[in-house]
Amino acid sequence: MSHIGVLKVLTEEGIPIDYIAGTSVGAVIAAMYASGVSVKELEELAALVRFRDFARWTVSRFGFCSNDRMEPFLSNLLKCATFEELQIPLAVAATDFETGDPVVFRSGRLVEAIRASCAYPGMFLPVEINGRLLIDGLLAHPVPSQPLREMGADRVIGVYLSGHWTKKNGPRHVFDVIGQCFSIAQDKMCTTWQAYSDVTLLPGVSGFGYDEFARSPEMIRAGEAAARAAVPEMKKWLEAPQPQLVPAVVRKPSRQKVTAPVTQEPAVGQ
Repeated sequence: MSHIGVLKVLTEEGIPIDYIAGTSVGAVIAAMYASGVSVKELEELAALVRFRDFARWTVSRFGFCSNDRMEPFLSNLLKCATFEELQIPLAVAATDFETGDPVVFRSGRLVEAIRASCAYPGMFLPVEINGRLLIDGLLAHPVPSQPLREMGADRVIGVYLSGHWTKKNGPRHVFDVIGQCFSIAQDKMCTTWQAYSDVTLLPGVSGFGYDEFARSPEMIRAGEAAARAAVPEMKKWLEAPQPQLVPAVVRKPSRQKVTAPVTQEPAVGQ
């Protein structure tokens, strides 16, 4: 939900988004925005959505939940059905469960790709697409800034959400234990995706549970705070002469980290 706050600030400040990419729940927000759902509509939906709307408990050796409810849930919310129909070019990151290879979707049906990107290991069952079992993209592209560079983005804003808990607020159950393990792994991978990001936003979401959708307004404000702190830097990009774009060239830009206590320009990685 904090991604909505980031998009809200970019919209209010007139900072254009030419490409957008998402991993896990970031893929949901990115796809909705790219399909034409406004920030105002996203805020209204955030106040209503609950975990049960897209997940159901099940018994399986692969996990405790299925996200098959995402099919009708997203079909009702997205304003188009395929990547090709989107208003903004989108990349959705998933991970091959067998090989660990990154799988980046840029064409075809949206819902299938998003479900795969959101198949959080241990919680949700893997999603099979074209004979491959796919799981959450966080294991391949925690923040999908590299796919944005490969799409042609010259400036990239990465939005990183840490799921760390401390002795003071966790763990509550096995899902928090799993989440802490993946949060540790993601932190170790930061240098990889940050090499492709010009600015990294760090909304302060560590105090929120994965299922606390009722606190969405607070999470949105956390995203706003992180983005507001980076607005001066992003405004400089718009004022500077535009560099010549070279297709398919990936380079390592300078990095700047932006933090906010409570706690994207041309392209946004979520």
